[in-house]
Amino acid sequence: MKKVTGLLFAAAAGALAWAARDVPAAMGGRPDERVRRSPQWRDGKFHNRATTSTMPPDGATETLRDFAFGDKTKRKPAGPVPLVAPRRDAPADGLHITWYGHASSLVEIDGARVLIDPIWSDRCSPSQVVGPRRLHAVPHELDELGRVDAVVISHDHYDHLDLPTVRALTRDHAAVFVVPLGIGAHLRSWDVPEHRIVELDWNESHRVAGITLTATPAQHFSGRGLARDTTLWASWVIAGPEHRVYYTGDTGYFDGYAEIGEEHGPFDAALVQIGAYGSGWPDIHMTPEEGVAAHRDVRGGLLIPVHWATFNLALHDWSEPVDRVWREAKAHDVRMAVPKPGERIDVANPPAVDGWWQAL
Repeated sequence: MKKVTGLLFAAAAGALAWAARDVPAAMGGRPDERVRRSPQWRDGKFHNRATTSTMPPDGATETLRDFAFGDKTKRKPAGPVPLVAPRRDAPADGLHITWYGHASSLVEIDGARVLIDPIWSDRCSPSQVVGPRRLHAVPHELDELGRVDAVVISHDHYDHLDLPTVRALTRDHAAVFVVPLGIGAHLRSWDVPEHRIVELDWNESHRVAGITLTATPAQHFSGRGLARDTTLWASWVIAGPEHRVYYTGDTGYFDGYAEIGEEHGPFDAALVQIGAYGSGWPDIHMTPEEGVAAHRDVRGGLLIPVHWATFNLALHDWSEPVDRVWREAKAHDVRMAVPKPGERIDVANPPAVDGWWQAL
């Protein structure tokens, strides 16, 4: 019996070690002294403009219990999520946005091509064995993207900054990585060349391929391990000679949106976070209704909801965010497009919202 127990223990330990084999590399690097020069840095970490909480103590136990034992019957689609294959005859001019799922998107703007928060892995986790798994397949392979001029990252959480995807983009593309302060340390630890890393503080900009990328404030937090907030988070303005796009990143609703709209708007389109909200973390993820309010504050033009449908990161039904944002957008006469994963949207001529997710 002791021998059997020992074998089972050894097998379990081996399985755990195998599951954790990628974790040290995925954790990334430690930011250098440059972060300390930021106005957002004090007391050894970055701060939001307002006092926020990522998980109030009185809500943590209830939230963890609901994740472990709550009803999950509606947290996954009842059938396959429809995917749209790449277009081979897609026009290159104007402004087009392709949503790949979650927040991953390609913005084709005035001849430049900007990839936002790409995650092509099966799980958003430091391990590809455990952690939240995709609800749908990746609609396009990375080698089907074509040229990418810049990769923009909003913050360093695993569902936005993915080690295997970064390595593939570093190997197969020449794009520069434009990231908030501190995230360069992760990229350097993953062998991204120094000349391809641009780190920005809020309200700093970088020009590439004829467009300007500006890091703007957001209300969130960061961290890939036990240490929190040693890298910055941001929303982004993507501005070309003729068009402008805004991406909220992950964020709670805050008064900075009106300022962003005043300084950088109006926008032709806005990619707005609408999912993974909960009563336990009201300050750092917007509800769908708050997403519409933020969109109106920045004068966002066409609203394209993101951060839903791909990973289970909250307790709401998988499609609840888009139902709520559609209702709120109609109430305020906000133009909206809800692409299927992989679908390329012509911002000047978007398709009508058809409720494709409601059959699932």
